[in-house]
Amino acid sequence: MAEKTGTRKKKELTLTKALAQFLAKVLLPDLKVRADQPGVKAALQRQHEAERKKNLTADGFLQWQTRVLEQVGAAWVLSCVFIRTLEDRDLLEQHRLAGAGAADSEQLFFELAPSLTARDYLLAVFREVASLPGAEDLLGPRNNAAWRLSPSNEGARGLLEFFRQRDAAGEFVWRFEGNDTRFLGDRYQDLSEDVRKRYALLQTPDFVERFILDQTLEPAIAEFGLETVRVIDPTCGSGHFLLGAFERLVEHRLRVSPAVDAREHAAAALGQVYGVDVNPYAVAIARFRLTLSYLRKARFAKIAQAPRLPLNLVVADSLLHGVRNANLLFAQHESAAGAYHAWGADLFALDDPKATNRIFAQRYHAVVGNPPYITAKDKALRDGYRAFYTACYREYALSAPFTERFFQLAVDGGFIGLINANSFMKREFGKALITKVLPKLELTSVVDTSGAYIPGHGTPTVILFGRNRTPLTSNVHAVLGKRGEPTTPDNAQEGSVWRSIADHGAEVGFENEYITVAEVPRETFSKHPWSLGGGGAASLKAFLESRAITRLGDIVDEVGFGAVTREDDVYLAGGGALSRARVPSSLVRPLVAGENVRDWAISDATDALWPYDSDTFGPTPSGGPAGKFLWSWRTQLRGRVAYGKTQLERGLAWFEYSMFFKERFRTPLTITFAFVATHNHFVLDRGGKVFKQSAPIIKLPESATEADHLALLAYLNSSTACFWMKQMFSPKGMHNGSESNATPFLVRFEFDGTKLARLPIPEGLLNDARLRKLAQRMDHLVKIRTAVLKIEELEAAEISTAFAKHLADRDVALREMIGVQDEIDWRIYQIFDLIPVSSEFIDIPSPLSLGERPFEVRLGR
Repeated sequence: MAEKTGTRKKKELTLTKALAQFLAKVLLPDLKVRADQPGVKAALQRQHEAERKKNLTADGFLQWQTRVLEQVGAAWVLSCVFIRTLEDRDLLEQHRLAGAGAADSEQLFFELAPSLTARDYLLAVFREVASLPGAEDLLGPRNNAAWRLSPSNEGARGLLEFFRQRDAAGEFVWRFEGNDTRFLGDRYQDLSEDVRKRYALLQTPDFVERFILDQTLEPAIAEFGLETVRVIDPTCGSGHFLLGAFERLVEHRLRVSPAVDAREHAAAALGQVYGVDVNPYAVAIARFRLTLSYLRKARFAKIAQAPRLPLNLVVADSLLHGVRNANLLFAQHESAAGAYHAWGADLFALDDPKATNRIFAQRYHAVVGNPPYITAKDKALRDGYRAFYTACYREYALSAPFTERFFQLAVDGGFIGLINANSFMKREFGKALITKVLPKLELTSVVDTSGAYIPGHGTPTVILFGRNRTPLTSNVHAVLGKRGEPTTPDNAQEGSVWRSIADHGAEVGFENEYITVAEVPRETFSKHPWSLGGGGAASLKAFLESRAITRLGDIVDEVGFGAVTREDDVYLAGGGALSRARVPSSLVRPLVAGENVRDWAISDATDALWPYDSDTFGPTPSGGPAGKFLWSWRTQLRGRVAYGKTQLERGLAWFEYSMFFKERFRTPLTITFAFVATHNHFVLDRGGKVFKQSAPIIKLPESATEADHLALLAYLNSSTACFWMKQMFSPKGMHNGSESNATPFLVRFEFDGTKLARLPIPEGLLNDARLRKLAQRMDHLVKIRTAVLKIEELEAAEISTAFAKHLADRDVALREMIGVQDEIDWRIYQIFDLIPVSSEFIDIPSPLSLGERPFEVRLGR
């Protein structure tokens, strides 16, 4: 049944929602009742204890059981989806769930076995279909959690009725016709939140898959030959890259040898495609999809007519299998990949070790994929990966070692292409990958896709292309991003940013409002962090750094956190509650969060209990006011964990903050800043406050004067510093096609102290007389704008007039602050030699309203 793309997508979304609702509201409650039956509960408890002893789970029984029931419920739903797919595509000899003859089949079943139930009927159908080529791995007991626990008869009957629903015209509500198999992975990905998070399930959009295969598999075929080439996806999931590669190989073969039987071509192409994933059910889906694609290409009318296909897909951990000395880790961790298994390592072992060894005993001419962006939850695995991969640095994401592994799996000169989270480019965990791994390999192209709308990818991404060999050229082809999609496109592959990349990404020198295409010196990509800003952003960043005589870290004593409570709800009680509890004012201080730091000022900081002596900064006695106030929460406060140890194991009093860096509070002057914000927000505090981890602090030497602090503050709040920081710091959250793209100034960044310490400091900056005067003027205006009107000192008749004057003064101060900020920015440009130095200087700049600064006028705001 032909459908327009938009209609089909809308129907698929409706099916996903309906399936998820059925799972949550019908099947899971039913399974929960079944799981509470004494015999079933005892079996589950035994399984949980076995997994706990093998370190395959750290969850308590109830949490573990909830996860298992979600997986079992998803398996029952998806098993029915797969059978309906075969039925609607007329690949089965006999319909069992819906369609012609299905009701008769069920009636005959119950006539032969009247004591059985709808649950037994569904299991019989699963068993029957599993006996066919290509369906055993999907529906048989090896990988299918439906065999682990069954719903009640009513639950099974509900499943049958769901897939047999008809509309007013008598047509089935849910149909699974056509040739597309992508929806199979989508249903699995979207049905269970737990499975999606555990495995980082995310299908790569087909237009991204085509783009990557165009630049990997196609040149591999041209260089190594159609008959020779092998392609692997080491993180194949439900097999999207594998499907694309298989279909390309078949088409190539048909063009080269049109007289050869299509079945021979399809079988040969199938033998050239390899896939690996730790998720057994995702691999089973990939096998099923490849089987369906093979049936179509080989022109088989029924699945029963096809031979059993020797598919090159295995359940394994690509980071461990085939890696030298990996068996040492397996000895320590009985089933390393089993920690990922959704269905339990004891019941479902890995695929045939012989097949796994065969796949990892050879290398590949094209290695493609979309590795997971998550961190490994299992400590044994994390440490094991660290032993094998140089890219594993600090609290690394799996995308780092997988990037290294992709190159390892390629033959000499083999082609590599992967879409990856771009977090490694700027966050510290990516430093080893960038400075130690990639410089030894030929990175051929870097494509910034963070501004493109890629459905499902809430994480900003980058596409990396390379070849497994020593670099042969001095440059790397780069597609640099300038701005994101102005609005979310109806069709993602027709978005302005993606079309710019796809249509012009190969054209060196091309530039529009979305991208810049350039040849970038290779040495640029061997330094951390990367800056992929187009429109000359990288060159400007390099120029600013060339003007520096020192870095921020060289002129300050410390940059870092002030305090971490790890129980904010307990300590941030507010001044009123603390006063009523008779906590003395000496033990109460405003606790500043990053959101309180804006526009040169600190506002609305919450009064918090501060359990320290004001003179020694040591903890107050446990029996004092602080201890008494916190006594009710003593158990949870004692259990706080940092650095892998509890509060008491670290030698701290139970009522202290989890972390308190007292040396950073011995001098009153402190510069604090917002850790996560859209722009640089730095503020000078003169003492009496405590700063959370979301508001890190900068401490200058004790000899630094207030004028020194203000001069540095002016630079830190300048547009020049803002530009440099946005090239260095990592953007937070989604900004593909979101509101943040339509308004780029809404994109939030993580301003971490490690990279902030590298901020370039040009000669004469902190001693510049003009800058100091502007900073002092700004400080004066901030005091006016943040002053509090003390109405208790006024007569009643004066309050209205005084309040009106107070608001007017604040408005005037704001307009003057905008004018001073503009002058500060121009002065910083002069200090960096970005513009000529002028002898003119205005002590008190003219006030400006929003929209009146030159750049705002230029942008037409």
